[in-house]
Amino acid sequence: MRITGGSLCGIQVKVPPGVIRPSMDRMRESVFAVLGDLTGLSFCDIFSGSGIIALEAASRGASFIEAVESDPLKRKILLSNAALSPVRINCRFMSAELYITHAKRNFDIVFLDPPFSYSYTKELLESLAVSKAVSNETSILIHHQCDDVQIKDVSRIIVADRRIYGRSVVDFLKIKSEN
Repeated sequence: MRITGGSLCGIQVKVPPGVIRPSMDRMRESVFAVLGDLTGLSFCDIFSGSGIIALEAASRGASFIEAVESDPLKRKILLSNAALSPVRINCRFMSAELYITHAKRNFDIVFLDPPFSYSYTKELLESLAVSKAVSNETSILIHHQCDDVQIKDVSRIIVADRRIYGRSVVDFLKIKSEN
């Protein structure tokens, strides 16, 4: 895998052992083109795997980055890849659910890339919607299969945009204002 844009464009990253579904180059390039310049923004990559999404954010100027991964088999590669970043990527090794529940700060952008076999998307998003990790200004992105319809059933979240990449989708979500 390679970084698709920004200051680290073209740099190859390692892929960890075990089950991994690396985000397609085309999808990452397109998503980050939509997000634009991330200079000074905070970014959280949940279900980080190799850390490629966190590295894409760092390459495009994000200044505070956290990568969250629960699989111990991915730890060594994630740390090695994070070391390529021009800014520190804080790696957190815990479940996404635990991280979201105990978040201490909010982010400008939260990217979720759960395994396609993950059965708790709706519950995860419901938890995220009330977490300190997000505010009404946070952009939440989730990469999932085209036929995963749970997103629209989350009470405090709206789909602001949707991008389709083959059999997968990236939904751009926002927290509903409580007015």
